[in-house]
Amino acid sequence: MSLGRLFGLAAFALIACEAAGSSSVNGNGGSSGAGGSAGTAGGGSGANGGSSFDAGLDSSGGSGGFDPDAACAVAKEAAKVEKLPVDIIWVVDNSVSMAPAIDQVQTGINNFAANIGSKDLDYKVIMLSLRGVGEVTSGRYGVCIPAPLAGDNNCGNGPQFFQSSIDIKSEQPLEQFLGTLGDTANYQVGDARGPKTQADGNWKDQLRPDATRTIVVVTDDNSRLTADQFEHWAGGGGWATGVSSSSQLPPGILDSSWGGLFDDYVFTGIYGWGSATDPSVICSYPGGDQPPKSGETYTDLVTRTGGVRAKICDGASAWAPFFDSVATAVESSAKISCVLDIPQPSSGDIDPKKVNVTVSTPGNTDALFKVGGANDCDAAGGWYYDNDADPTQVVLCPTSCAGAQAAVQQQGEGSVDIYFGCETRVK
Repeated sequence: MSLGRLFGLAAFALIACEAAGSSSVNGNGGSSGAGGSAGTAGGGSGANGGSSFDAGLDSSGGSGGFDPDAACAVAKEAAKVEKLPVDIIWVVDNSVSMAPAIDQVQTGINNFAANIGSKDLDYKVIMLSLRGVGEVTSGRYGVCIPAPLAGDNNCGNGPQFFQSSIDIKSEQPLEQFLGTLGDTANYQVGDARGPKTQADGNWKDQLRPDATRTIVVVTDDNSRLTADQFEHWAGGGGWATGVSSSSQLPPGILDSSWGGLFDDYVFTGIYGWGSATDPSVICSYPGGDQPPKSGETYTDLVTRTGGVRAKICDGASAWAPFFDSVATAVESSAKISCVLDIPQPSSGDIDPKKVNVTVSTPGNTDALFKVGGANDCDAAGGWYYDNDADPTQVVLCPTSCAGAQAAVQQQGEGSVDIYFGCETRVK
């Protein structure tokens, strides 16, 4: 499913109750008396004193009872649902055997970035790889990203591009990712496995707080760090045989100490896998040679995160489809913002005490309770104002935000709707 379609359809509607002849909120004075419009919309009778809002609730007060077709819901205003930014982190092996793949990265990454941009996504590309053109030191092949993604014609950084010049070793992409992220021993500026200069360091500072993360590894080898260690290592040394005890890694990227920085990340890669069913099988180049390893760790991470992959053995023909599939994965992993501006209705004023929020897809409408604030959000979800006294935004609780995202992605279309005019449902 295209997120361009998702966000185009994820309208944020405000419904005002300004129509002449509509019933009052408490159901008294419905335009048709018993069985009048308020009673009909809410399932109750105006003459019996049933509130059009209360009558729209199920007997348990559950979330499914608010009726968007109640008499008070007659006018709509639309507000923009924002897409959160996306950070794409490329980790490219600098072994000289990677020269053909690095050439493809340099040739195709500007089209890749343009593809991401065409999806109306606020993107940033972060490159972890030795900066340079061709063989920059003995046996080490550099990466030089050209303009316009780069900021100049000399591999420079730009507004949407940052390169940390790190000599990525064939079996060490994941540990160098972690070590330079955490600035730990043997992965610091000037170390053999760390950034080359101070300007190359602190790439963690390039990550944006609300962005989703996609990691792209390009290598012909496997990692000596396992998938479990990459995600859940407790921190410290001793993660692999033969690694010096002086080398230290921070906790894995899904450890709580990172504050959710990589929650819901997607892992993608082009590497030496050769079988869709057996991770140990190595692919073969057209001449019959093979990469050193099949990259079983990378297959594990691709599978865990729902990412995409391509075979490095397929050479130049693999790259255009791979770039496209990564761009699609980035788009699919992007999230909607659950902090939504309240637009002014075309007529009438907003009464903050008469607001209700629903999440709707073609097959279901789920009404949410209002809670007091962020600290009152729990597993049941809900929503709250940015400022109860003078609200300008509606904020979905994390559970409801995740539910809205999942519902719209699964259904292919949907909306977060705000209804004005009916008494607010408060938990």
